[in-house]
This record gives sequence, structure tokens and C-alpha cells, in this order.
Amino acid sequence: MRTKRQGVDTPGIARRTTVDLRPDPSRMTVKLFVAGQEDFGPTESRTNAVVNRIMSLSDTEVREALAGVEEDFAHRHSDFLQWLDVHAHRATHRIDPHVPLSEERWRLIGACFSHEFAVEGAALCNPSAVVHPDQSGLAPGMLRFMMSTRCIGEGHRSSIGFRTGTIDTWGDVVVDEPGGHITTGIAGETPMTKAGFRGLLESANDFGENSRSILRALPEAFTSSQLEEQLNVLLHDRDTFRNVDETVHHFRHIAERSYLVTFPAASKFSERVMWPRADAERRGMEDARFTRFIDRDEHSTYVGTYTAFDGRDIAQQGIQTDDFTAFRTFPISGPAARGKGLAIFPRTVGGRFVALTRPDFETNHIAFSDEVEYWEASVPLRAPARSWEVIQLGNCGSPIETEAGWLVITHSVGPFRTYHLGAMLLDNEDPCRVIGTLDSPLLSPVESDRNGYVPNVVYSCGSLVHGRHLMIPIGVADQSIGVATVLVEELLERLTG
Repeated sequence: MRTKRQGVDTPGIARRTTVDLRPDPSRMTVKLFVAGQEDFGPTESRTNAVVNRIMSLSDTEVREALAGVEEDFAHRHSDFLQWLDVHAHRATHRIDPHVPLSEERWRLIGACFSHEFAVEGAALCNPSAVVHPDQSGLAPGMLRFMMSTRCIGEGHRSSIGFRTGTIDTWGDVVVDEPGGHITTGIAGETPMTKAGFRGLLESANDFGENSRSILRALPEAFTSSQLEEQLNVLLHDRDTFRNVDETVHHFRHIAERSYLVTFPAASKFSERVMWPRADAERRGMEDARFTRFIDRDEHSTYVGTYTAFDGRDIAQQGIQTDDFTAFRTFPISGPAARGKGLAIFPRTVGGRFVALTRPDFETNHIAFSDEVEYWEASVPLRAPARSWEVIQLGNCGSPIETEAGWLVITHSVGPFRTYHLGAMLLDNEDPCRVIGTLDSPLLSPVESDRNGYVPNVVYSCGSLVHGRHLMIPIGVADQSIGVATVLVEELLERLTG
């Protein structure tokens, strides 16, 4: 989909392009389905009853049922048989191992414990954009970008998707058509760090003798087997400690939030979906904020954060990738990391990591840390004051470094829970110092934004600069995705004037 240079008339300084990405309910993945564990009704699994009924079917009935399943669904998923096998494994331990089980009956069991999930069935919104790691094959003056998206499906479950596109010298934007099949990758282990546990143990009021004894025995980075070894030591010595079972539960609950997801190299970026794996995010991975980060060794990588939601509580989760093929996720905690929307600066300042945060849920703060996983304290940057921001302020992704300062796109909420975009400029070497803010919104909802999954919203999770243009991907009414642009020179002039 190509934009028009002249854009669309909208309130604010920024100009809307004609990019309009709508949720596509045909973008499906296969997930585990267990009768009795839906979001309503009985709360106990009916696995035994379902398996017993399948085992009672004749070979002919099994063959005919499986043929129907394959005819209806096999062409819709490139990994169809893999999912049948995976889900059959989750249920067949209930069958007497001495009972013969044909391949067809095995796969029918897998089919009865599978269902399709439309990752964008309800909405597609809240994007962030970064420079794509592959800039080959482009015409002069063009830049390829990677856009993360929030995909919302049945039951308001959110996952992280990706789209690719280009922006040229004139600010024209092209978003590529997405691939036809969805893959959620393969999960594996990744090293954990002590810093990743500290804040979460503190918030659980369990950073005492038990936890300290475990962490003292572990190296700074450790594996799940090393952790389990120390948990077993604590369990063995439980007579000399109190509340051992509670501590072990806390450690295991935190540990599962660190994992690695690897996608098939042959899959398209737009076919890759980060799906919730840990209990802390089982109801959703929301609003990823990616930035291209240059670390202390001058190594370039991509670092981001997202909100993990378990159906009741939210938590900050980190994500890191070099190539958008393998992703490492890990917990982020500490007093300054409470709430939503932690956005990490693209480099260290004064040798320390820096992030925008909002621990009080309404004021933009800034925090410094020696470790990405733990944020001790924050300093307020700016509190709500103007009429269009009186309810709350927040960031719209990681700051962008310019010669004039750190450019921060912000969001604000005013009357009738209307979301606007704004901007502020921070000093490059002392980002606690606010150089300037906009006196009016950068972008506000128009009439068409007043109808949607969440009405009256324009929102972004990360922008990028190409040449003279700032490209701001925006979530519209928490329903669809658009793109706005603004001349960097004009925006900086308003922030410094």
C-alpha cells in the first residue's frame, strides 16, 4: 500500500498518509485446545472423556474423521502435521501404554486437542518501527523498515507480529503485503541473570534469607539446570528455612519468563508471531517498543520491551534480537519499571542504560540503571498540565537521537479518554533536562478514529527518522494501523523555539 506525498488533512503538525493496515481474520495459527478449560463454564479438563470417546471409534470412523480434518485444514497451515503430533503428545499419556494406537488415531486425538486462532481476529494496532537489518537491493534514497504490531485475537489475547516496508527520500511509505502462513516459532532455553530475579522477588516480599541463599550460589548468568540444582538444595535443607515451597514457586515462576524463540529461516518476517509462552503473559504480549541499540562494545542489536498480561496483573518484559529470527525474552522489574510502557534509549548515557518510564501511571519519568533487567529509581520529567493531557502522559516508544537532543514522541489522554500524540526534546548528555515540549498536539484523532475497538485513540510504540522525515506508525482506535509523517526540521524548530 503506497502513500501519497501530500498526505491527509488532520489536526496537529503531523500529516496522515494513506497507509491503512486492517486486521486480517484469515491469518491463523494452530493452538492447543482443551475441552473444559475455555474462558467460561466448567473449570476442569474433559480430556479423559474426549480421549476415551476417540478410542471407542472404529478404525473406519477414525479414518473418515481424520480425512475430513485434513481436507478442511491441512492446506491452511504449513506445519499442520507438526501441530497434530505436538497436541497428541499432550493428551495420550492418559492412554494405557499397552493399548495399540495407530498413526491415524494418534493424529485424530491431536486434531481434537487443536483449534485455529486468528491472531488478528479482533484488531491490529500499536506499532513500532526500526531500521530493518537488511538494506540490500534498495534504490538510492530508500530505507527498509521493520514494524512490530500488536495482534489481538479471541478473548483479547495479544501477540507480537511484524510487517516490513520502505520509506523513500520524499517520505513516501510502502508497506509490504504479509506472508500467507503464520509460524509461532520454537521455544527453547536462554540464560537467566540475577538482576532479572531481584525486583520480582522484592515485589513478592521474598527477597530474604531463602532467595539470597539461592542467588549467592549462582553465577551472574545461569541456566535452568543450575537454578534447579540450587532449588533442590533449598528443598533438601527445608528444616532450617521457612516458607521454602513459596520461594521455590516464585523462582520457577520468574524463570519461565526467560526463554528463546527461533523462527524458521525460510519463513517471511511477516509470518512470524511472538506468541505468549510464560504464565505471566498468558493473556497477552502487548505494545512492543523496539529500538536499534548500540551497546558498550559498539555491537548493534535490537532491544525492546512489552507488557506481559496474565489476565489480572501486568509486568514489564524485555526482548532482544539481532536479526528478527531468534528472540530472547526476559523479565524486567524494579520500582522504576512498574506500570506500562518502559522505553529503552538506543545507547547508554554516561555509561548507564537509560529508559523512559511511568511508574505512577500518569507522569513521564526517566530512569538510569547498570542493568537492563532491573530499574531502581526514576526522576519525573513532566507531569500532565494542559487540557488535552490532564488524565495522563506516557511515551510513544524509545527516544530518537538528533543533533538538537533526544526527540521523544509522547502520548496524552484528555477529556472523554481521547488519546493524542505530542513531543518533547531532552538534552543529549543530560536527558533529565527537558529542552522543550509542544504547546499543541502533534496528532489528534479525526472523526474516523472515533469508531473502533477502543474509540478516540491515536497511539504509537516507536518511530524512526529517514532523511528529513520522521515516520510515525500509529495505532488507530486500537483497531488498525496508519502512518503519519512530519518534517524533522519543523518539529525540532517548534521544540526549541
